[in-house]
Amino acid sequence: MTEIRIEGRCDARFEPVRNAFAANFAKHDELGAAVAVTVDGREVVNLWGGYADEARRRPWQHDTLVNAFSVGKGITALCLLVLVDRGLVDLDLPVSYYWPEFSEGDKDFITVRQVLSHQAGLPAVREALAADAMFDWDFMTGALARTRPWWKPGTRHGYHINTFGFLVGEIVRRVSGASIGTFLREELAGPLAADFHIGVAPEDDARVAEFVWLPELAEVPRIDPARLTEDELMVFQSYFNPAGASGHGTVNRVEWRRAEYPSTNGHGTALGVARLYDIVAAGGTLKGRNLIGHDVVAEACREHSSGIDAVLGRPSRFGLGFQLTLPEKPVIPSPSAVLHFGAGGALGFADPDAGIGFGYVMNRMGPRYNNPTNRNLIRAVYASL
Repeated sequence: MTEIRIEGRCDARFEPVRNAFAANFAKHDELGAAVAVTVDGREVVNLWGGYADEARRRPWQHDTLVNAFSVGKGITALCLLVLVDRGLVDLDLPVSYYWPEFSEGDKDFITVRQVLSHQAGLPAVREALAADAMFDWDFMTGALARTRPWWKPGTRHGYHINTFGFLVGEIVRRVSGASIGTFLREELAGPLAADFHIGVAPEDDARVAEFVWLPELAEVPRIDPARLTEDELMVFQSYFNPAGASGHGTVNRVEWRRAEYPSTNGHGTALGVARLYDIVAAGGTLKGRNLIGHDVVAEACREHSSGIDAVLGRPSRFGLGFQLTLPEKPVIPSPSAVLHFGAGGALGFADPDAGIGFGYVMNRMGPRYNNPTNRNLIRAVYASL
């Protein structure tokens, strides 16, 4: 295989990160990727390499955008936390206070806090949805408003894979009057020059990398929903209702890029991800801007739900919109770290103790957890401190 040229800059102290990034191409079949690290608000790593397409005709550039999937959940949560800090949203008020239609289906008392910590019982819409329904914001939020919870809210937690962004984003829209993509651009990404988008503008299409699925993950399972238990149906609907909701066969379509689909279709550069997660690392004040109050950031970083995840079927921990590392097998060697993985191994995290903001994006599907590419980079970052 032709040796991949690594572009960008890296402080000498963080040379282990450059080495680990290069090794991911040499040893782990990386196609195209970028990694960025900030420390105390200062950019210390911004590297990219490889190709933006499977045919290897488009070199990855400094401004290549790629779908980072659920990395955007933490960024979506930041938007709502801005409104919490401004006193416009109360974490412990019912969602229906801000979104009256949400009270349908025994949901009068689901709180904003429960939505942010994956305790709302709404990981999937119950009604069968037509293909591409996820591209229609009003339809999806209306369907969620009609959905009866899959469990009594607050009694369990389960990863809201593709619904989290609609739930959080609609609260943001009801309170601020702006769509989640517009709010992100105007209140956070724009002021921080963070190249991350929920809804890609037409003028940015040429920058978007093709995302390559592993063949074994490319097919939606053929399952008769009528033969499933309630919990099995919940899990199936979480991933596959509507078809293509998780990116299968849809991620490279222009409709996917254009939609505001906050749980799943955030597109950005690694540096854009690092700069947004750096808000948390800095305690809410970054580059002289008080973006989110320190107390709100601290509340978002503490554990709100943990144990066996009703959707994933394994242990998980959440703060407010962020994943927390599991003590028995920590992904990041810092108890203060908050993070969010994306499908294929993309990752954004913040470590307030070390002042680190981190972003890693790539365009070939791999495992979320136990992924050698992101694990190698994390180890290299901490070895450099």
